[in-house]
Amino acid sequence: MEVFYQLPVLALDRPIPKHVLGRRGAISLNSSASHFGGRSPRQLSKRRGAISYDSTDQTALYIRLLAGVGWLSGKQHRQLLSLQRYIHPIRGFSSSQTPPLRPVTPPSAPQHTLSLLDQQYYGQASVMLKRVATWNFDIFLFDRLTNGESLVCVLTHLFHKYGLIQLFGLDPLRFHKFIGLVQDAYYTRNPYHTSVHAADVTQAMCCFLQEPKLAESLTSWDILLALLGAATHDLSHPGVNQSFLIKNNHYLTLLYQDSAVLENHHWKLGVSLLRESGLLAHLPLEDRLCFEERLHSLILATDISKQNNFLSRFAAHLKKDDLNMNNGEHRHFILQMALKSSDICNPCRPAAISKHWSEMVTQEFFQQGDMERAHRQDISPLCDRHSSNMASIQTGFISFVAEPLFTRWNQFCGSPLSRSMLGNLQENKAYWSSAAPHRP
Repeated sequence: MEVFYQLPVLALDRPIPKHVLGRRGAISLNSSASHFGGRSPRQLSKRRGAISYDSTDQTALYIRLLAGVGWLSGKQHRQLLSLQRYIHPIRGFSSSQTPPLRPVTPPSAPQHTLSLLDQQYYGQASVMLKRVATWNFDIFLFDRLTNGESLVCVLTHLFHKYGLIQLFGLDPLRFHKFIGLVQDAYYTRNPYHTSVHAADVTQAMCCFLQEPKLAESLTSWDILLALLGAATHDLSHPGVNQSFLIKNNHYLTLLYQDSAVLENHHWKLGVSLLRESGLLAHLPLEDRLCFEERLHSLILATDISKQNNFLSRFAAHLKKDDLNMNNGEHRHFILQMALKSSDICNPCRPAAISKHWSEMVTQEFFQQGDMERAHRQDISPLCDRHSSNMASIQTGFISFVAEPLFTRWNQFCGSPLSRSMLGNLQENKAYWSSAAPHRP
């Protein structure tokens, strides 16, 4: 494939002889770097190209590149080409490998290949971003088009969409440093809890912020809190649950006294990245501390062990019909429910997207079970690949966790979106119920 780039028109430094302008020609390029003291050609990929000129256009040069690939390494180019990273995935452990007992240290970045023409996908990604507030947004396709930068792209777009950079006087360089740190803090080896999941939750939160009952009353502080809470809610997730960390005496369980271990860890790291980047450093100290505390309560709401408590409070408010969105505490409670809903909204997505998420979360469950089996530990519920299956896991999750939450959420919102989500959930539940093995 050939791609032509027209260079800017520049004034000529000296007259060009007519016999030169009357010719057509090209300067060829190859990978022989030995003439310039570079690496041996065998250490470089094969490249071909040309700089051509034509007498019909004396003010422009055309550079032709024939698709070539160069070897890059290190943090600077750690991501694979959009298509390559799915052909040669680095996420998850293969079935032939025994994963480590404590998968909490990010893997060192191996050498990857990066196409010189990868920028062509960003045009398609920008078109998708115009529909980022629609529920059938395909985050997996978007992640491929952005070369694994879906979280950075979604968050950047939403900050500009809501004018948060201008409203809060944020330094663009600090903002980009912050979102880069956030994306880097997600482990690529996890099948499910990755930056793609964080991007998906952030995109779902964007949809919920459009709900009339929220859009009419939320302040700019609420929107800032909601988006940053969604983006950071699973930072540095190790791909195992709290019970696994406790029975292996992980240092995080000692640090947080076996209480909301992962959620506290996500929040602490999120605050650390905010402070390291200096994103909010220009704001008064009192405002920063208040924001960090609100972020804490927002992320801790995603603790699945607190699900029934939140549902009971939500049901009580709905029964009394006393939720006042002009009340700051009530708005914050709704943001907590919105983040909880965003975090486990996979069964409410269209069937193909929902099934993909189901496969990934089941893989992560079974990966934990494999580690427990390898170290002769009791295998956690839902994590034994020999006694559990994806259909049964999803049927139970939808029936006992997702359906009660989204029924209440639809009761509160009563919008076309909430009804559509509940409809998708029922369809996905019927699919998994029919696929689950029936016990005699």
